[in-house]
Amino acid sequence: MIPKFASATAVFATLVTALLAGPASAESVRVLIAEKAEQSWGLEMPPSGHFEITLQDSAPGDAEMISDFWMDRSTGQFLANAVEASGDVRRLAGLALLNLPVPVPTQQILPGAILSGDDFQMVDLPYGQVGAYAVTQLDHLEGMQVRRVLARGRPVMSQSITEPVIISRGDPVSIEYSKGAMSLTAPGKAISDAHADQSVRVVNLVSNKIVEGIAKPDGKVEIQK
Repeated sequence: MIPKFASATAVFATLVTALLAGPASAESVRVLIAEKAEQSWGLEMPPSGHFEITLQDSAPGDAEMISDFWMDRSTGQFLANAVEASGDVRRLAGLALLNLPVPVPTQQILPGAILSGDDFQMVDLPYGQVGAYAVTQLDHLEGMQVRRVLARGRPVMSQSITEPVIISRGDPVSIEYSKGAMSLTAPGKAISDAHADQSVRVVNLVSNKIVEGIAKPDGKVEIQK
């Protein structure tokens, strides 16, 4: 549905109010439209998102303000009334495409690899093409371990990475139990994988019983019961 914009009288009143409020400086039409687009998203606007503005027809380079604005968020199509320095109002139409900077691998990365910042480059992608589970911050990827093949130039899904595994199934481990002044250790063998501070199941090679403990960064398993 085409929106109904304010009457010429209302636009004139808006302009007069702005002028009385103080000296105004003309700004780029695209900057003003991008600001209106951000306002239309409100709290849902991604913190690192930014709009790429494409105008349907030729438009003035600068304007005093955008007096009216309507945008279809699903398509990015917008209509706007731009008030020029002369007071003339010009109807503008175009696309406001919301882009999001996303880290993508510079080459295919295989499972088991530990990720670093050098493995990625930041690219702008249309917000609608960035999946809900895509990792959008580089620091959330650094130091993580790959679970599934990461394709070159594609966003990384959160399900495709994990904390680095420090104990793998079949690894020999040292089982430790402490209570007060008492401290016991026993050799063991892991029967599941685990990252730091994750629960892991191991076989106590002395008692031949399966116990559950917490994997520690040094490869030891701490029994807390």
